[in-house]
Amino acid sequence: MKFIVQWNGLPTAQQSAIERFMKTGGAPPPDGVTMLGRWHVIGELSGCAIVESNNTAAMSAWVLEWGDVFTFRILPVITDQELGAALAAFQAGK
Repeated sequence: MKFIVQWNGLPTAQQSAIERFMKTGGAPPPDGVTMLGRWHVIGELSGCAIVESNNTAAMSAWVLEWGDVFTFRILPVITDQELGAALAAFQAGK
């Protein structure tokens, strides 16, 4: 399953977030979570990533690693192709 992971930095943690990112290169996700892409908002301590995982424990562990400096919003998403199939099935059932 694919997810959009959005984060917003806590203003009091900006220096800590910068130091950790520089030290870890952004700490890639653990086994069980595949990062498909990550983007950062210019001039803000926020951004988003698209990840793929069927392992909620691994997803939780990953965001908990950064939970002291960011708040997170994680949304399940589907592709156009997956949506098209779901819509076709819905229309067929009418």
